[in-house]
Amino acid sequence: MRNNRWLAAAALAACVWLSACADDAQPTPPPPEVEVVTVRPQPIANVIELPGRVQAIRTAEVRARVDGIIERRLFDEGTDVKAGQALFAIDPREMTAALNAAQAALARARTTSANAAQDLQRYDGLIADQAISKQEYDAAVARRGTAQADVDQARAQVESARLNLGYATVRAPIAGRAGRAQVTEGALVSASQGTLLTTIEQIDSIYVNFSQSSSDLLAIRRDIAGGKLHIPELGRWDVTLILEDGTAYEQTGHIDFLDLSIDEATGTAALRAEFPNPRRILLPGQFVRAQIGAGTRANGILVPQRAVTVAEDGGSVYVVGAKDVAEVRPVKLGRLQGDSWVIDEGLNSGDRVVVSGLQGVRPGQPVRIAGAAPKKAAEKAAATK
Repeated sequence: MRNNRWLAAAALAACVWLSACADDAQPTPPPPEVEVVTVRPQPIANVIELPGRVQAIRTAEVRARVDGIIERRLFDEGTDVKAGQALFAIDPREMTAALNAAQAALARARTTSANAAQDLQRYDGLIADQAISKQEYDAAVARRGTAQADVDQARAQVESARLNLGYATVRAPIAGRAGRAQVTEGALVSASQGTLLTTIEQIDSIYVNFSQSSSDLLAIRRDIAGGKLHIPELGRWDVTLILEDGTAYEQTGHIDFLDLSIDEATGTAALRAEFPNPRRILLPGQFVRAQIGAGTRANGILVPQRAVTVAEDGGSVYVVGAKDVAEVRPVKLGRLQGDSWVIDEGLNSGDRVVVSGLQGVRPGQPVRIAGAAPKKAAEKAAATK
């Protein structure tokens, strides 16, 4: 009896303890609530972003074309110059002397030619009367031709000497912004060595040079062939520049050159865009980033930026799959378009991407979509119809 009472008391205590444990157990928390967007393919601009360098649209290196001593610099460094404007004066005395000598030689040759012409004129009457031999007449004709050739040669030497004298005044070959003078007064310049005097650059319009990898070009061609990408004519590719401080350049440019060969050293093809530069904001050598409008992707996918977790090898998003279970989906990111990422690979039409409530989402766990009716309530409502 005493053992039975003890067992009954123990059983009663166990029941009380189990009842208390049941009262302390917490209810299962509901699935986290999330907001989703259903992705749909849509036409989006295909923009390629590449680094580039600014280049003057025309550059002229002003070099010496005669030997001599620089007498004066005739322009202000760093200012705009006109085509044909005098930039440097080289001591012209040696060239002047050469011109005078050539003119004297021309005068002598003309005198000799005139004398030979008079002799030939006299011989014309004598040869008719057979007063001179045919040989003497032919010699007079030869002297007349030689004298005329000497005149032509002397005339060419005069023109060359006059041209060299003109080179003593160094003039701007093009209009543009003149750079720093590379020589000073008293410096000896040489035509054979092509002494650099200064450089002139035209920057009212400007070039931007950049390169595209051969693999990217191959992918673009493949997309064009497959109908995924529609590309306009080359001259209609709009280009926007992002300056070094992150601001966008105010003028829009256009691609005007695409190299049809690949650089063996870099594996890239060269491209060039032309931009108006009326305010001289772009300067040669400046680093920029070019955003090239290379057509339109017919079936592009956009996802809000807040839905994407960016990693070194790409990115990932949470997708709500079957039975409202969340799963991580790796994606290949394109570029940012406004506040959305362009998704190149990883998502399909109809995928539901989580854009809000990501803090409570775990892979493989169910979620509740905001605004959607609970499943049991929905099934009950459907059964009563």
